[in-house]
Amino acid sequence: MIPESLLEQTSTRFPWCQREQVRVEPLEKGGSGRRYYRIAMPGGEGSVILVRYTEAKEENRHYCDIAAFLATVGVSTPAFYHHDPQEGLIWMEDLGEVDLWSFREADWATRHGLYHATLREAVRLHLRGQSVLASYSGQLTFQQAFTAELYRWEQNYFIDHCLQRHFGLGERALAPVRPRLEAIAERLAQRPRVLVHRDFQSQNIMVCEGREPNVCLIDFQGMRPGLAQYDLASLLYDPYVTFTPREHEWLLSDYMLLCEEAGQPVGDDFREIYDLCAMQRLMQALGAYGFLGYTQGRPDFLRHIPKALASLCEVLGRVGGTEPLRSVLAGLDHGAD
Repeated sequence: MIPESLLEQTSTRFPWCQREQVRVEPLEKGGSGRRYYRIAMPGGEGSVILVRYTEAKEENRHYCDIAAFLATVGVSTPAFYHHDPQEGLIWMEDLGEVDLWSFREADWATRHGLYHATLREAVRLHLRGQSVLASYSGQLTFQQAFTAELYRWEQNYFIDHCLQRHFGLGERALAPVRPRLEAIAERLAQRPRVLVHRDFQSQNIMVCEGREPNVCLIDFQGMRPGLAQYDLASLLYDPYVTFTPREHEWLLSDYMLLCEEAGQPVGDDFREIYDLCAMQRLMQALGAYGFLGYTQGRPDFLRHIPKALASLCEVLGRVGGTEPLRSVLAGLDHGAD
């Protein structure tokens, strides 16, 4: 239950929030380590989301500053009412409970419309974010840019927490692919960067009927300079959602067309870099599932490993020089828990 002191602070800042009548609903939000509460009056008379964070992740302190910047860029985000960095508290707009993931079983016409709107927000972030940043006067702290070191960290995160801890593989099985992974990290690090969300997946996109646009980005505190294809791969290789190959291609083409309409068509090697970013993103996700499952005591995350691993095998089929790793993955039980 929410501490009484937090209810008192909320009622002080929001006069409609009468402590005797308010309804408090704890909200579950993945593996972020933050605590979320919906504070609402009966009958829909008013509601607010209260976020309580600790110093465990320094990036949480910059959430509101980044939100203000994104509003300048024109990217849809929730409104923020108050931030108390000393107490680690944020009061923000209640966008409801419906995220993009909630539509995973809807008909394609419905899903396509929502994903197209989401891709439009991504294009706005990727194409406008960097240029707006050059003249932005606010205080901003982004997370570590995607460098060769960070790409290598993602690869090792996958190897340590998924392949070795979950599947019990030894280093000898992975040695043949290490030089190729190193070369991929170096190549991606040499590409020009834009601002990326970093965790651009269906549960971080809220769907808000009656709002324009009808999608809204959340959990963007991990934003950093990187490659647009990384965000795109995060969305289209989302282990929580299934696309047919045709749907995947449709959305990939949508993004490219939106870039062209914005006057910045993608380069000739866009798809090749997309596959490399998809490899990186899936490795990062698989490492996270292993870390959360074993180190953080969240075994529910382990059930996402088979689907993400199957997607990684698919992507590696288009990445030359990774045959030793594909061979290793092919020998694993993808249905293992």
